Amino acid sequence: MHYPVAIENGTDTEAFGVVVPDLPGCFSAGDTLEEAFIQTEEAITGWIETALDAGLEIPKPSSIEALRKAHPEYEGWTWGLVKVDPAMLDDTMERVNISLPRRILHRLDAQARAAGETRSGFIASMALGK
Repeated sequence: MHYPVAIENGTDTEAFGVVVPDLPGCFSAGDTLEEAFIQTEEAITGWIETALDAGLEIPKPSSIEALRKAHPEYEGWTWGLVKVDPAMLDDTMERVNISLPRRILHRLDAQARAAGETRSGFIASMALGK
């Protein structure tokens, strides 16, 4: 999946600015065009993860042409696409195999029990910062 972005050209003294119109409030910048794209990919990932954690719907990417028409404020800006891994939007359960020392697994299980969760649920909660 690719999200269209509007890019405000940088100069020797100003960074390239990047806006992701489909994701309200999602923007980034970089001193070089390459850095701006890398920073924007991180901004999109953070925006989507935050929205998913809050139970919000993730807007589908629009076409560049539709966004050009809808956003005259970006007249003269360059348009591009930033790739987003669709797997980050997938909440399908997946079985994984991990290896941990027994003493750490024992601690993990004790903490999961104390939290009233399964081992898998506890690991997921930790990853989500809950």
